[in-house]
Amino acid sequence: MQQLQGMDASFVALETRNSPMHIGSILVYNPETAPGGFVRFKDILQFLDDRLKMSKTMRQRLVRVPFDLDYPYWVEDPDFDLEYHVRHVALPKPGDWRQLCIQAARIFARPLDLERPPWEFTVVEGLDNVEGLPKGSYAYITKVHHAAIDGMSGIDLMEVTHTLAPDEPPPPGEDTWQPEKVPNPVELLGRSYINAIANPMKQLEVAAKAAPGLAKAIKGLAKKEFDLSREMVAPKTRFNRKISPHRVVEGVSVPLADIKTIRTLHDGAKVNDVFLAIIGGALRRYLSAKDDLPKQTLTAMAPISVRGKDEKGDMGNQVAAMIAPLGTHIDDPAERLAYVNDRTTNSKAMTDAIGARNMTEVSKVSPALYMALGAQLYTRLSLANRGVGPIFTTVVTNVPGPPVPIYSAGARLESMMGLICLTDGMGLAHVVQSYTDEATISFTACRELLPDPEFYVECIRESFEEYRDLASGEPKKPARNPRKPATAPKKRASKAKTAAAKTAGTPKTVARKASSQKARAGTKRPAARSKASAGKEKST
Repeated sequence: MQQLQGMDASFVALETRNSPMHIGSILVYNPETAPGGFVRFKDILQFLDDRLKMSKTMRQRLVRVPFDLDYPYWVEDPDFDLEYHVRHVALPKPGDWRQLCIQAARIFARPLDLERPPWEFTVVEGLDNVEGLPKGSYAYITKVHHAAIDGMSGIDLMEVTHTLAPDEPPPPGEDTWQPEKVPNPVELLGRSYINAIANPMKQLEVAAKAAPGLAKAIKGLAKKEFDLSREMVAPKTRFNRKISPHRVVEGVSVPLADIKTIRTLHDGAKVNDVFLAIIGGALRRYLSAKDDLPKQTLTAMAPISVRGKDEKGDMGNQVAAMIAPLGTHIDDPAERLAYVNDRTTNSKAMTDAIGARNMTEVSKVSPALYMALGAQLYTRLSLANRGVGPIFTTVVTNVPGPPVPIYSAGARLESMMGLICLTDGMGLAHVVQSYTDEATISFTACRELLPDPEFYVECIRESFEEYRDLASGEPKKPARNPRKPATAPKKRASKAKTAAAKTAGTPKTVARKASSQKARAGTKRPAARSKASAGKEKST
């Protein structure tokens, strides 16, 4: 039995019907590399069952202390049932990308059962009309509670559920896993009493460790090694309100080579700066179209992993946070990138001075009862609608994925798109996830606060294309009218299908036609897809 850390426990405390605190992905697979070119649902179950022994997460459930007097515990679930966690659905015809996003949003909006190991995989068949994918392709929609993993340990979970070769045999060795007895309330209350006595000493220990970092931060501020400015506190937008239980998800794939070229627009710019600047440009377009763009820059909370090499397989979250201004008040893209680089460099200097690890350690000694009560009051009193909430506009988390093709049950992973949890006061969040030669800029949003995801996708795509064309030296294209958000779904689908052919450098299709795929079977992975818009149909 292992007790959660403070940050992990906060994700449990924040869990509400409107704010399920899980993260996940849409993973798209091409079964042409599997035996016979076909994958059955029972093949997937057997594949996962063979590899469960590699995971510390997949068979553990949460046990909460009565009245939330202490942090919850992880217990090896005595009632673990793999078939409960792996579900199976199929899209109706035509089985296109828009339908997959709608299905993903509906599944992602539903909370996990926290009396079972907090994860679910839904296998979605019927992807018969996604551009570039052969018929018979399918997807995983994954959900894992944020208390169990952060972005980097999520990649470790990907390693458990995937192989480097389509025909890789099951891992050797016996499965020595043993279930545990679930502790009763009296035992949990006894443990909480002992921890309550010890917690003040832990707080003093953490304070002593944090003191040098705070002194260093004050010294750095005095020497102007970094600064504190009003730009680090974002103005409130339509996304910083109480959220509904409904979600929309979408994303855009871009070539990593183009991102690296865009870096050259400003000396010293990092790949993460480029993604922040692209998202800043997209938010500027979207809010300008709504006549709702603040004069002050919007900001993003960018998580920073502090997970050490010896903690690679550990559960929970090992992250600190950095506030990154997005430059939404700047029209010129090159100036915006330079601004983002300057401000992220400043934020990193301040985070380094304090010590990112110290920031995570402080969260481990926060009183569990106050944390739970604070989270519940914040939601019940709708404080997000009263201007009380995060000092940032959105979240942008950058998760590096595998640089080589990987496989699940023999099927090749073609593309991956991250999904992320939302809370009151933060109705829009982004995940940047790389895989081989592509990166996906995806977002999860409250459907009430962002009712037109297809328009926001277009804003992201146009922002990327503006940077790409500027970096390649192409003449600047006339700006498209941002006040005309979505065309009819049929027209937009047609536009998405022809975008890659008409526009040089747009995101590539996931795969070629079936004939060319067969000719290249077993060689290079098909190029990444261009994601079609979600359309105007609303998801739940």
